[in-house]
Amino acid sequence: MSERNNFIDYIRIFARSGHGGAGAKHFMRNKLTAMGGPDGGDGGRGGHIILRGNSNLWTLLHLRYFKNVLAENGENGSKNNCTGRDGKDIIIEVPLGTIARDEETGKKEAEILEDGQEIIWMRGGRGGLGNSNFATPTNQVPEHAQPGEPGVEGWKNIELKVLADVGLVGFPNAGKSTLLSVITAAKPKIANYAFTTLIPQLGMVEYRDSKSFCVADLPGIIEGAAEGKGLGHRFLRHIERNAVLLFLIPADSVDHRKEFEILKNELASYNQEMMQKDFVIAISKSDMLDQELKDAISKELPDNIPHLFISSVTNQGLMPLKDLLWETLNKKE
Repeated sequence: MSERNNFIDYIRIFARSGHGGAGAKHFMRNKLTAMGGPDGGDGGRGGHIILRGNSNLWTLLHLRYFKNVLAENGENGSKNNCTGRDGKDIIIEVPLGTIARDEETGKKEAEILEDGQEIIWMRGGRGGLGNSNFATPTNQVPEHAQPGEPGVEGWKNIELKVLADVGLVGFPNAGKSTLLSVITAAKPKIANYAFTTLIPQLGMVEYRDSKSFCVADLPGIIEGAAEGKGLGHRFLRHIERNAVLLFLIPADSVDHRKEFEILKNELASYNQEMMQKDFVIAISKSDMLDQELKDAISKELPDNIPHLFISSVTNQGLMPLKDLLWETLNKKE
């Protein structure tokens, strides 16, 4: 299977929770009792569909062929006040950062953020009450028992938003994959053409004193990504979770300030909340710059956003970059 297909961040499924079993309508009859009272048992609950977080999963790949998810129905009640068996629950294991939505309404129905977290996503129908529940002093032979409640069903979307501390943002070919390969253990595919990164690449950055943080190289933005051009929304969705956004702008860019503004505007037009995140600017490929050029570029950049000059080839500025990212991630509010 190609690398491109290994990262699945969106699944469409048809799901149905179990129907509740019907309550029984029954009267006690045995050789000692010809006309006994009602003894119809309750129906069992239909099976739930449950989402469970699993920190060992990074994609939705394992759900790729999971097209119909149908939970078991509850068993009907029976005589002697026997309650029907509950339908078996279906547990779907998902990576952290998974969101489940209803396809028709777009409404978010569940969000998994922690390992082991379980959410009953689609509840099974309740079992119906048997006729023994309806006996009263005035109605000692109730002919009524409840049917079970139906389960819920519908087309659902499961999507993954990558949970990383730092998101790398930049135009295609800004050097994001190269940086990631140098500062983390990740091995992204690197080539000198636009859109090499078609899926988010995650890497853990080893920091001082055995500390670490997670960086995601996200597919390159092009102008118009917020309208769905390029890799569009599928990419921007992953940035929503990053605490710090690292804008990577190559030293040989024609206009560094303009490139930053375009990237920032793409994020803002997609989701204004992006502007609340901490920004850091790194000028990549800086081994080709002398101090005079660095000073000139520094004057172009916004005063209120920290920036550094780095080179993934010569390792220039990489430790100060890690320091800055760590400080920004852990600064006190």
